[in-house]
Amino acid sequence: MEEERLSAGGIVIPDSATEKPIKGEVIAVGEGKPLDNGSVRSLKVKKGDKVLFGKYSGTEVKVDGTEYLVVREDDIFAIIN
Repeated sequence: MEEERLSAGGIVIPDSATEKPIKGEVIAVGEGKPLDNGSVRSLKVKKGDKVLFGKYSGTEVKVDGTEYLVVREDDIFAIIN
C-alpha cells in the first residue's frame, strides 16, 4: 500500500513528484574541495565506487560521443558497497 504524502498546507504530493535517487558509477574524480583557509579537503569517493545521487544533480556533458554526468561530491547521497 502506497503512503500518501501531504505538504504542510495539506496538499497530497504524488509519488511521481518526489525526487528518487539514481545509481551510478564514479568514472573519475577531481583533486578535492578547496576550503576557505586555502587547504584542500580530500574526496571520500574514488574511481569505481557505486553511488546514489539526486535525480536533478549534476551537469550533463558529452565527450567524444559519450555522455557523462558531472556531480559534486556534496550531491552524492551514499556510496554503495
